[in-house]
Amino acid sequence: MLAFIAQLFLPWWVIMPLCLLLAAWRGVSGGRSFVAGFLGVGLGWLIMASWLSLRNEGLLAHRVAQLLPLGGQGWLLVLVTAVIGGLVGGLAALAGTWLRQAVIPTASATAR
Repeated sequence: MLAFIAQLFLPWWVIMPLCLLLAAWRGVSGGRSFVAGFLGVGLGWLIMASWLSLRNEGLLAHRVAQLLPLGGQGWLLVLVTAVIGGLVGGLAALAGTWLRQAVIPTASATAR
């Protein structure tokens, strides 16, 4: 939600430092952080892309999908957009968790 609101006022790439910092602060494990980042950003982008596509009756998405190897399917472009955003958010969250684990080792890692 924070990334969705931040993107209204800031560039699209603001999701990377936000996901990284949130996962470094609250991330439990790498897998859970990746899923949280993927779903958080991916769903936000899916909602926004769907809303924008519905507002212009899918005309722009259809035309852009014709330029790409998507067979002119505008809805497929909306899904690809959501997956790309989700991957960016998920990988940034995963990096944040790994950064925290590298800087502040857990008690089980220090017991070895």
